[in-house]
Amino acid sequence: MADITAFLARGGPALWAIALLSVLALAVILWKAMHLARLGAWSGGAVTRGAVDDWCAGHQDRAIVALRDRRSMRGRMAHAAMTASADAALTADDAREETTRVARVQLAGARTGLRALDLIATIAPLLGLLGTVLGMIEAFQALQESGARADPAALAGGIWEALLTTAAGMSVAIPVQVALTWFESAIEGVQGNMEDAATRIFLVRRT
Repeated sequence: MADITAFLARGGPALWAIALLSVLALAVILWKAMHLARLGAWSGGAVTRGAVDDWCAGHQDRAIVALRDRRSMRGRMAHAAMTASADAALTADDAREETTRVARVQLAGARTGLRALDLIATIAPLLGLLGTVLGMIEAFQALQESGARADPAALAGGIWEALLTTAAGMSVAIPVQVALTWFESAIEGVQGNMEDAATRIFLVRRT
């Protein structure tokens, strides 16, 4: 612990801020991974596909029952589409509108937390650059004050410590950006599955 504190002290306030961002980023990434797993982002949607196949084959009641208690994004959207499509009181446009509303709510919930990761990925390298600039200013001020007695080794040490914040900021931003891209890709994949399922469900209604 003492070594970590000493390391952070070398980088100054900027390095402390980056360290706090790294802890926050890790917490958000772990929470988001569990959140998307609960929403079925990586489950493949086999149950939903099976229910949609039943619906297309004419087994509409069985398809609706199969999805009644599903908690995945695909399942909830497909169940809403089937229920709206089977409701004789709703026109085709109304049924599609209701399905779109449900899908929009599901996708908005899936994207919760992504803005925070995007902000961390943007701010971390900027904080690192700020820390480096401030460290360089201090190093050159020390060089100016020392005049002819300037010690190159001391100057190099000050610059080395200043560059720590840039490296730290990039070390935080890169994995956060990778995680953000991974989450966004998973959500886009689910969105494509939902659109395909909704199209198949409403094609049956028209026929």
